[in-house]
Amino acid sequence: MEIQEKVREFVEENNLECSPEHRALDLVSEIGEVAKEILKTTDYGTKEREYRKELEDEMGDVLFSLIALANTFNIDLEKALNKALDKYQKRMAEKGNAGS
Repeated sequence: MEIQEKVREFVEENNLECSPEHRALDLVSEIGEVAKEILKTTDYGTKEREYRKELEDEMGDVLFSLIALANTFNIDLEKALNKALDKYQKRMAEKGNAGS
């Protein structure tokens, strides 16, 4: 099953529909939790990073939130990713880096 369809069905089956604004806020919140886990993993930059299950869990939450937001706008994430990769490839060829 396609990942976007899997999330769409889960949202519908569990009555988790909400406005795009709330989806965007949820995504930002989940990204903040990823950042917090990285800070904890490195003891705020004082030691080498290491794998933590909690970070993987938070990444899953970010992915769910991003997919749910994309679904709200009927955005095909594979198509969007391919467009982004093409854009970055052109920048690399022209400027030597992917920055905007």
